[in-house]
Amino acid sequence: MLHTKAPHIEEMIGEALQRAHHLGEPRFISIVEHIDNQDPFQFFFNGADIDLHRSYWQSADNDLIMVGVGKASQLYAESTDRFREVHSLWEELQENAMIHDEFNKKGTGIVALGGFSFDPNQTETTPWEAFPDSQMTIPAYLLTKVDGETYLTINALIFPEDHPQQIVQQILDQRDGLLLSKSYEEELPEVESTFEMVPEEWKASVRQATKDIKAGLIGKVVLARELRLSFKNDVQITSVLKALADSQPNSYIFAFESQGDYFIGATPERLAKVEERELVSTCLAGTTPRGVTEEEDVKLGKELLNDPKNRQEHQFVVEMIRDAVEACSSRVQIPATPVLYPLKNLQHLYTPVKATLDPGYTLIDVISRLHPTPALGGMPQKESVDYIRRNETLNRGWYAGPVGWFDSSNNGEFAVAIRSALIQKNQASLFAGCGVVEDSDPEAEFEETAVKLKPMLSVLGGV
Repeated sequence: MLHTKAPHIEEMIGEALQRAHHLGEPRFISIVEHIDNQDPFQFFFNGADIDLHRSYWQSADNDLIMVGVGKASQLYAESTDRFREVHSLWEELQENAMIHDEFNKKGTGIVALGGFSFDPNQTETTPWEAFPDSQMTIPAYLLTKVDGETYLTINALIFPEDHPQQIVQQILDQRDGLLLSKSYEEELPEVESTFEMVPEEWKASVRQATKDIKAGLIGKVVLARELRLSFKNDVQITSVLKALADSQPNSYIFAFESQGDYFIGATPERLAKVEERELVSTCLAGTTPRGVTEEEDVKLGKELLNDPKNRQEHQFVVEMIRDAVEACSSRVQIPATPVLYPLKNLQHLYTPVKATLDPGYTLIDVISRLHPTPALGGMPQKESVDYIRRNETLNRGWYAGPVGWFDSSNNGEFAVAIRSALIQKNQASLFAGCGVVEDSDPEAEFEETAVKLKPMLSVLGGV
């Protein structure tokens, strides 16, 4: 990748055009500038005037917010080895990119944001037509809030036939529009109807799964269900996104817009994070509600810590993540027992994983080994995904898949896209799942998924 000190957009575009003419192919440019503090929700709202392809990412540690607008480039995989193909396309994009970046902050410059579907072999596309199996987007404009400062990245693909003055004017006009301070109504949706998708059929699938587990056909499987909402008007996504961020401060807040549809959520579950080759992953499995009183909260937490079903489910995840991380890392550290991880509505069993990524490996290598964990698919990995494809009552699409980001300095982070919803104008599909083992009770599992639906339901006008 070519780093340049050119301080002006005009100069970079002019140089990129010269290179594009000389080589007969487009050149990618990236310019990072330090700007005054900006409201990320305002930036996201303003972006609708430019392109119906926006993204939002807020880390659970609250140390990074990124808002992307537009598409300077997109990475799609067409082969069966989708993670490797996306990584190969990413390296190709960076190879001859022209970059002006004096700051070298994570989440700035050439950054890809997006996700992957849960199951690449799922042939049904409804209702996920706008979200292909893999889609990582390098935004045309990227607002990054990190280390208490705010940065704006401008990315563009310059073609030999482009007119320099037109490109410069378009970029400057769009930049100014994104940074405008203008009011927008914070209006949450009003639910017109709620529809539980085939609840009895779903409970029957849980009952059958327990029989199949007892028969030794599978060790554990995670089954998800869907709740559909209809609203009086089209959903105002910026208001929902802000409400989600306000109400779920310890979760990853994400939103990806594609062709006017939105996939949005607040997930507590990190899949993996890499920063300066230090790897962090999370084992999060085993769930119970929060108590109404402090006494009840403590009681429920203790019961979760000592519940055999939940501890077994959690241990499945720990063992699988250990194997995946050890395959590409050294100095792996995993505590012997889990602790409680409290959220607003739920508390989980939690075991952190830390390691140092070995030379030659990247975050994408880690994600390809981790996905799907037993907390999202089951055990054994391949057999559980096959079982889900045959028996689950919905098409997961991006639900329970890896969503996140990576940058040109090999930093990045992916979370598991649970506690999420697919929003299409005045309709929404909400998703939640639970781990089924041999002694699972269908009614209890149904109630657990109802609790897991609450974070999204609450910001979408539900009860």
